[in-house]
Amino acid sequence: MNRLASATSPYLQQHADNPVDWWPWCDEAFEEARRRDVPVLISVGYAACHWCHVMAHESFEDDGVGKLVNDGFVAIKVDREERPDVDAVYMTATQAMTGQGGWPMTVFATPDGTPFFCGTYFPKQNFVRLLQSVGTAWRDQRDAVLSQGAAVVEAIGGAQATGGAIGPVTADLLDAAAGQLAEGYDERHGGFGGAPKFPPHMNLLFLLRQHQRSGDARSLEMVRHTCEAMARGGLYDQLAGGFARYSVDAYWTVPHFEKMLYDNALLLRVYTQLWRLTGDAMAARIAAETAAFLLDDLGTDAGGLASALDADTDGVEGATYAWTPAQLVDALGPDDGRWAADLFQVTEEGSFEHGTSVLRLARDIDDVDPAVAGRWQRVRTRLREVRAGRPQPARDDKVVAAWNGLAVTALVEHAQLTGDAVTGAAAVRIAEVLADRHLHDGRLRRVSRDGRVGDPPGVLEDYGCVAEAFCAVHQLTGDGRWLTLAGELLDTALRHFGTGSGGFYDTADDAEKLITRPADPTDNATPSGLAAIAAALVTYSALTAQPRYRDAAEAALGTITPILARHARFSGYSAAVGEALLAGPYEIAVVTDEPVGDPLLATAYRHAPPGTVVVAGPTDRPGVPLLADRPMLGGAATAYVCRGFVCDRPVTTPEELAAQLTG
Repeated sequence: MNRLASATSPYLQQHADNPVDWWPWCDEAFEEARRRDVPVLISVGYAACHWCHVMAHESFEDDGVGKLVNDGFVAIKVDREERPDVDAVYMTATQAMTGQGGWPMTVFATPDGTPFFCGTYFPKQNFVRLLQSVGTAWRDQRDAVLSQGAAVVEAIGGAQATGGAIGPVTADLLDAAAGQLAEGYDERHGGFGGAPKFPPHMNLLFLLRQHQRSGDARSLEMVRHTCEAMARGGLYDQLAGGFARYSVDAYWTVPHFEKMLYDNALLLRVYTQLWRLTGDAMAARIAAETAAFLLDDLGTDAGGLASALDADTDGVEGATYAWTPAQLVDALGPDDGRWAADLFQVTEEGSFEHGTSVLRLARDIDDVDPAVAGRWQRVRTRLREVRAGRPQPARDDKVVAAWNGLAVTALVEHAQLTGDAVTGAAAVRIAEVLADRHLHDGRLRRVSRDGRVGDPPGVLEDYGCVAEAFCAVHQLTGDGRWLTLAGELLDTALRHFGTGSGGFYDTADDAEKLITRPADPTDNATPSGLAAIAAALVTYSALTAQPRYRDAAEAALGTITPILARHARFSGYSAAVGEALLAGPYEIAVVTDEPVGDPLLATAYRHAPPGTVVVAGPTDRPGVPLLADRPMLGGAATAYVCRGFVCDRPVTTPEELAAQLTG
C-alpha cells in the first residue's frame, strides 16, 4: 500500500513505490504493530543522504526484502529533517547501543516505540540476516528483547541535559574555549580534527566575535586560514558557489557532494563577518557567491529555500562536478583548457574517482591582474554552461523553518554590509513565507513544500532561528511587524519549551509524547535549539529594552557552561551568543529621514561589536522602540549608542560614531 505519495517530504516520496509497505510516522502504525503483535522497523534518513540511497537500492527496492519486512514487521519511514525530534530520540539510542550514529539509521522497536536494536547502514545480505534474527528473537526471546529495550530507554532518559544554571558565561570561560579550539586546530590545512572534516562555521563565528572583543590574533588567524583553505578546496564549488556538506579527507580536497542550506547560510555569515573585520577580497567574493547560490540554486517557486542538493547524480556521487584534463580541453579549447587544468589542479591521475578531479583553486585569484581575473571568469562561465548540460543532482525542495531562518539572518547581514538590495529583498520574501505559511495560531510548523505546510510542529531550533530572523528583518526594514512576531515566538518558546530551571527541551510540552523528551544543548550540524533561542532572546531584549528576555538567555547559557568549558567544538553558537552578552550587546539607533546610503548607518554596520542591534529611520517610527523619543540634532542624521540600556551622547558624524564603537 502506498502511504507516502502525499507526504511533504521528498525523502518519503522516494520510497512511495518500494515493495516495503511503509507507513509514515503516525499513531496508526504503532496500533497496527500492536494488533499484529510484531516489532516496528524504523528507518530514518534524508533525501540528500548517499548511503540512504544505497540501502534503498540494495534492500528496500528488492521484492524479497520487502516480503521479509512486510511479513514480520510494521515499517515506518522517517525524514530526519522533517522530524528532528524522532531522529534525536532514536539517534541517542543508537549511539548508546553502538557507540556511533549516522544515516540511514535502522531501529527495531516494540509496538510502543521502545528501541531494542539499533544500527545504521546494513548491506543487503546483512540486513536480511538481521531481519530474520530480530524476528526469531521477538518470537522466542520476548522477555530478553523487552528487558533490552527498557535498559535503553533508561539510559537515554538519563542523558538529557535539563538541569538548572550552574554559572555565568564569562570572558575567561570564552577565552579558554578559544584556547581549547586552538589546541585541536589543524595548523597545515585549517579546521579542526581529521577526516571526515566538516566546515566549523559556528566555531568560526565564535572565534571572530572573540577576536573582536579581545584582540586575540590567534583566533582571527584560525578563521582566516580555515576560510581560505575551504574556499580554495574541493569543498567549495569553484564554478557556481556553495559549499558541500563535508570533506571526506582532512585537506578539503574531495567533498561529500551534497549541499545543505544550513551549512551555506552559516558560512555566508562567517565570510561576511570575516570580510567586515579584515577587508579580505576573497572573503567578500565567497560571501557574494554563497548568497547567490542560496537564491539561485535553492530558491523555490513557492517561496522559501530548498533544504539540499543531493550528493548523487543518477546514483553516482559527484558525477556532475568532476573533470578530466581532456574534458576541460573539449570545453575550453587547448590553451584555456590547459590553463584551467593548471589553475584548478585537474591532473591525469585525478584527485577523485576513475581519473577525474574535483576542481580546486591552486592560486589566489582575488588580487590579480584584471586580464587574469577576466580570463578566470570567462573560463568559469563556459565550464558552468558545459556542466549544466550534464545530469544534475536531485533537490530536496521542502522548506525547513529553522534553516530558512538561518538563511534570512545571513542574507540580512550581507545586505546590511554590502548594500546589496537583492539579498535584502530576498531575506524579506523568505521571512514572509515563514510568517504567512509556517506560523499558525502563534505556533510554528516545521516544513512546507510546494506551498503546502506540513503537519510536523516546530521544534525549539525552529522557534529560535525564526525569531532571530524576524529580529534581523526588523532591523533591516524598520517594520514593527517583525519585532512583534519575534516576541510572540519567544513567549511561546518560554511557555512551552522551558524546563522551569533555565534550560529548554527541544519539543513543546504539548507535542507528541515520545519515549523520552529530547533536550540536547550541544551544536550538531546546526545550532542547538538552546543556543538558537538564546541568540534570539538576546537580540529581542536589546531591540525592545525588556531585560527579562536577556535574563532568560543568561539562564539558558548558564546551564551549559560545563559543556562549553570541556567541549568547545560542540558549543560554538552558544559561545557566540555569550560574546554578544559580554559586549552588551550594543544598541544603535540611527535617526535619519533616509536610511539608504546614510554614512552613519554604514559606520554602525562596519564597526558594530558582537551581537549589536542596529535600527534606522525617522524618530518615533511606530513599532521601533529604539527610535522612540530620539530626535535628529540640528536637522542632521544622529546616532544613539547604548549598551545594557545605558547610552552615550548622541553623535552626528561617522568619525564620532566609530570612536564610540571602537574606543
